[in-house]
Amino acid sequence: MPDAPRRSKGLDGVFVGQSRISWVGGESGDLVYRGFDVRTLVPGVPYESVVHLLLHGEPPSADPSPEAVAALAKARPIPEPVLRAADAIPPGLPPLEALRTMLSLLGDGTAGYPPRLEDGYRLIARTPILLARYVRRSAGKPPVDPLAELSHAANYLWMLRGERPAPRVVAALEGYLDLLADHGMNASTFALRIVISTESDLYSAATAALGALKGPVHGGAPSRVADMLDAIGTPDRAEAWIDERLARGEVLYGFGHRAYKTDDPRGLLLHEIARTVADPVRLQLAEAVEAVALARLRAAHPGARLFTNVEFYSALVLEAIGLPRELFTPTFAVARTVGWTAHAIEQAGDNRLIRPDVEYVGAPKGRAWPRPLAGRP
Repeated sequence: MPDAPRRSKGLDGVFVGQSRISWVGGESGDLVYRGFDVRTLVPGVPYESVVHLLLHGEPPSADPSPEAVAALAKARPIPEPVLRAADAIPPGLPPLEALRTMLSLLGDGTAGYPPRLEDGYRLIARTPILLARYVRRSAGKPPVDPLAELSHAANYLWMLRGERPAPRVVAALEGYLDLLADHGMNASTFALRIVISTESDLYSAATAALGALKGPVHGGAPSRVADMLDAIGTPDRAEAWIDERLARGEVLYGFGHRAYKTDDPRGLLLHEIARTVADPVRLQLAEAVEAVALARLRAAHPGARLFTNVEFYSALVLEAIGLPRELFTPTFAVARTVGWTAHAIEQAGDNRLIRPDVEYVGAPKGRAWPRPLAGRP
């Protein structure tokens, strides 16, 4: 008899390879990009410099990275056939649904295997442009072109609103983009690396990654956090509301993480960012809900080591800078395009088709079809 197969539902504790891009210290509460603790990068390091670091492995010569600024500017013009196809998407869809199609449209046949840096810069530069263009068209507004003098973060807000954003709002979004740029072998990155391992192209892989990011247990929860805060309304209602939800076995979004068994450093930093831009009343409500939720969850699940995750204060930051909830997860994707690019290039550099086994536990071999088959004696 062969040895029983080693199973790991959800691939917990399974290493599928090695990476030099980022390290998630689940026990220690760390997130490291190419050797740099994110707590030393945020706030302060421009997103373009994080792009440079993740794609090239070393920090740039200046901030923001001259190389990344130039590459992103060069990549912004979108071919007219792609714009026409994107503009044919019916207005009024959830932006995340439209973005999934638009990422696919970026794959116009010019990107092959292995993925190239210029493919990645196009993905990073064009994703917010197509997204903002669609959002404005759905609102009956004309598209706004990027401005050469604005940063990646500032341009995203400019293209959405048609007005120059305040510096503190740009700084808050830049911190968010930095913190969400990469996070080890998460579900969307794993989906992307599987697609790249088949020797497919970056845009196909990014489309698959976005499909994974859409799920509420990966990237789709910040809007649900905001909905929860709305439903609770005031700090004095937090205990009763949370107790009622937990009694029904419902999920409290914004708490717990598969990797972190201590504080998520991104959540801590986003809490600090929220203090600079969020409405004080809304921040007070969120802090009260956080305290009650953690106390109740830890009482209900002793030893589970539950902490606030990145999505809780992401919701406060994103709503404070004026983004509607349907743009929360698409903005997560805007941030993560650089991580996806870095992982696609790394996967292709030492590739092997990712094909895990599954233990078959169905009916035993030997079953006969219950009816005579035509053409057989």
